[in-house]
Amino acid sequence: MASERSGAQVLVASNRGPVSYALGADGALSAKRGGGGVVSGLSAIGAGADAVWVCAALGDGDREAVRRSGGALDPADSGGQRVRMLDIPADVYTDAYNGVANSVLWFVHHMLYQTPVEPVFDAEFRAQWASYETYNAAFADALADAAAPSAAVLVQDYHLALVPGMLRDRRPDLRIAHFSHTPWAPPEYFAMLPDDIQRKLVAGILGADQANFLTQRWMRAFMGCCDRALGADCDAYWPRDADPYVVSTPPERKPRRTRLGVYGLGADAGFLRERAHRPDVEERMATLREQIGGTDRKAIVRVDRTELSKNIVRGLLAYRRLLADRPEWRERVVHVAFAYPSRQDLAVYREYTAQVGRLAEEINAEYGTADWQPVELHVKDDFARSLAAYRLADVALVNPIRDGMNLVAKEIPVVSDDGCALVLSREAGAYEELGKDAIVINPYDITATADALHTALSMEHGERAERTKRLASAATALPPAQWFLDQLQALKGAEGAEG
Repeated sequence: MASERSGAQVLVASNRGPVSYALGADGALSAKRGGGGVVSGLSAIGAGADAVWVCAALGDGDREAVRRSGGALDPADSGGQRVRMLDIPADVYTDAYNGVANSVLWFVHHMLYQTPVEPVFDAEFRAQWASYETYNAAFADALADAAAPSAAVLVQDYHLALVPGMLRDRRPDLRIAHFSHTPWAPPEYFAMLPDDIQRKLVAGILGADQANFLTQRWMRAFMGCCDRALGADCDAYWPRDADPYVVSTPPERKPRRTRLGVYGLGADAGFLRERAHRPDVEERMATLREQIGGTDRKAIVRVDRTELSKNIVRGLLAYRRLLADRPEWRERVVHVAFAYPSRQDLAVYREYTAQVGRLAEEINAEYGTADWQPVELHVKDDFARSLAAYRLADVALVNPIRDGMNLVAKEIPVVSDDGCALVLSREAGAYEELGKDAIVINPYDITATADALHTALSMEHGERAERTKRLASAATALPPAQWFLDQLQALKGAEGAEG
C-alpha cells in the first residue's frame, strides 16, 4: 500500500466497488466490471488524476481477491482504476449491511415500516449498530491512510453515513463530500430511530464539507432532521452562485459549516443509445414482439428490481383494474413487467418477490385467452432485454412509493423508438425534473393509476412523441460523468468552515 499512502488526490468510497470477483471451482478468479455514475465520473477525470476507489469485499470471490492482492486490486480488472478493497470480517459486514443499512436505514428513508409492529430497536439492533460503526470506521481508516494532504474524498450513500465525521477526526485537512443516493426521511419519520442513532447519523454526514442530494426535497428533509436531532442552525439564504443552504452544528459539537448541494443524476444518452442498438438487443426485441403478439397491441413496460419501494404489486393491481374497468383494452395491450429479484437473503423480500409472481399468474388466469397473455413477467436480469423493452414501450409505468431518483424513468425516453408515455409517481425523485411531461400519479391510488394507464394508452402519437423529446432532454441534463465532476469541482472549491 505504499503508493496509496503516499497520497491519492481524489478518493471515492462506496460499499460496492467498480469490480467484483467470482471464485471458480479450480480456484481461478474472474473479474466483472460494474457501471453507474460514479464509475463514469472517475473515468472522466482521467488516468493521470491519481484517484483511488475504496470499497468492501462483498463475497467469497472478493475476499479471495483481497487475500491474493493485499487489497490493492489489479487495475486491469477494473478498467484502469486503482481500487482498494477492504476485507471486513463477514459477520461484521452482514450485521452492518443487512442488519442496519438495508433493514433499518433503507426502510427509514423509504418509509417502508409497518409501524404497528416495526421497527423494534432492542439488544440485537444495538449489536448490529456496533458492527455498522466498525464497518464505517474501517472505511475511515482506509481513506485516511490513502489520501494525500488536502485530497478530495467523495463518500457514497447510506451505508457510509458515519464516514465523513470519522474521517474528519482522523484527517481534518481533507475535503470531504457525502452523497445520498436515496431519499432522505422527513424529520417525524426519522425520529423513529433511537435518539442517539439519529444524532450519530446526522452528525456523521455533517463531518463533510459538502452534503449532496438528488433533489431539493431530500435536501430539505435532511435539514429538518439536522434541526430536530441536533438543534443545528439551518441558514436559508440563497446566493445565486453558491449552494443554497448551510447547516451549522451546535457549538458543543465543534461547530463547522456544511454546504448542501443538489445534483440530479441523469441518464447517459450516448451509452444508452449505442448499447440499445447492438445485435443482442435487436434479437430480444424480436422475441418480445412475438410474446406481445400482433402489431396492433400496445405494451406497458416496467423494469424494476423486486424492491419493496418500487411498488410492483400495486402496479399489477392497477393493470388488473384497467382490464376490469376498460374491457376495450383486453387483447389489445400487454404488460411487459421485468421484476428482477432483489435482496433475497431477507425474508420480506423473498415473500414480496413471490407475491409479484402470484399476482401476475392470477391476472393471466383471469383475463388471458388462447392467443393473449395479459402479463409477460420476466424475473431473470437481462440488461439487453431491458433496453429492448425501453425501445418498444408505448407506456412506461414507474410508480414507486418512494425513490431517490429512478433512472428507469429517465432512460426509457432516451432510447424509445416511437415515443413513450410516462406514467410517473409523484414520490419518485425524477418527478421534480420530469413531472411536467409525465402523467403523474399517487402511487397508492390503484383506481387513479388505472385511469392514468388508460390516458397514456389513448394518447395521440404526436403528443406522445413531443412529450418524449422533452422528457429525454430533461433526463440527460446532468449525465453521470458531469454529475460526478460537478461535485468534485464544488468540493475542490470548498473551504472547510471550522469554528
